[in-house]
Amino acid sequence: MTTTIEPPTSDASPSDKSRREFFRQACHAATLGALGVLLQACGAGNPAGPSSSASTLPVLNGATGQGVVTLAIDAGSPLATIGGVAFVQAGSTSLLVGRTSQDGFTALSAICTHQGCQITGYSGSAYVCPCHGSRFAVSGQVLNGPAATNLRVYSTQFASNVLTITL
Repeated sequence: MTTTIEPPTSDASPSDKSRREFFRQACHAATLGALGVLLQACGAGNPAGPSSSASTLPVLNGATGQGVVTLAIDAGSPLATIGGVAFVQAGSTSLLVGRTSQDGFTALSAICTHQGCQITGYSGSAYVCPCHGSRFAVSGQVLNGPAATNLRVYSTQFASNVLTITL
């Protein structure tokens, strides 16, 4: 069976025009409803979703070369104290760095494992993805989805106030 849809003609009756308008509006409403469900599933408007209370991480610039990123940590650095966190940009590499002890740091990929968004926020001792609200511990573990995979962890060394991150 073949269904043929004919374009509207100027001699269509008022009831045909009303029916077409009804179906056009019904399809429009259904599309908007489906979009709303999709946005909620990705975190918009739900408690686990994107948080407007997340603070933007301070940005530090590192140097990159021969498979490592180096970063000087002075007294004014957001990483100068235990518990400090920062977004580190070194060339095309983006990292989340946290100071965990006097000489200990964690360095993580700043790319969310859900859909590849760049993580730039921090709230309640967790990194927060701005796209869909995934939250990650400073160790890189997923705290709340939709991400299901932990962030990549890089090894770090700290000596003479220079943090070295091996990529």
